Amino acid sequence: MRQMLVKRRAVVGGLLLVAMGGGVATTMASPVIGKATEIRGDVRRRQAEQEEALAVGAQIFDNDHVRTKVESFATLALGADTRVLLGAETDLLVDSFIAAQGGTLELGVGRMVFDRPAGLPKVDVAVRTAFGMIGVRGTKFFCGPSRVAFAVFVEHGSVSVEAGGVTRVVGAGQGVEFRQPGDAPSEPVNWGQARIREAYASAGVQ
Repeated sequence: MRQMLVKRRAVVGGLLLVAMGGGVATTMASPVIGKATEIRGDVRRRQAEQEEALAVGAQIFDNDHVRTKVESFATLALGADTRVLLGAETDLLVDSFIAAQGGTLELGVGRMVFDRPAGLPKVDVAVRTAFGMIGVRGTKFFCGPSRVAFAVFVEHGSVSVEAGGVTRVVGAGQGVEFRQPGDAPSEPVNWGQARIREAYASAGVQ
């Protein structure tokens, strides 16, 4: 009986080691780059073939897909100073991100606000979308559907928007838009307060 108990403990211990080892392997393969600081509604995180609900305080890893469902919103803190706010029905791939250096995000569908306070050292971030590439160097901007178009609006700092063989530099208070993928971005224009509020509200900014 004693031998059976010892063997049973050894087996259980072995299972625990396997489980713990699997967790360590996952963490090592995908570095922690941030955490979820606000979740409203149903927000999911997927990496490889695994999907789970995302809760406040959950770690964000490189290569995480974060998806918000209907009437759901999320705020992700990347590093110490950068926030990404996701509106409803949004799919974001955190392709790579290194605190204080930058990285690449991919917005599949939906809308987001990238927020890095003014006055901090600049970081190089690229945001890929179906409409074009957004080059960021430390700023706050919105991108996503706005009224009848996909749009990019900059609150402070500046971004470069490249699509259709054309690059526009968008400064503070300005926005550009696209009617469909493949189009060049429009000339930057100043946005009114009503449109700015609408865009931010769609990304969950209260």
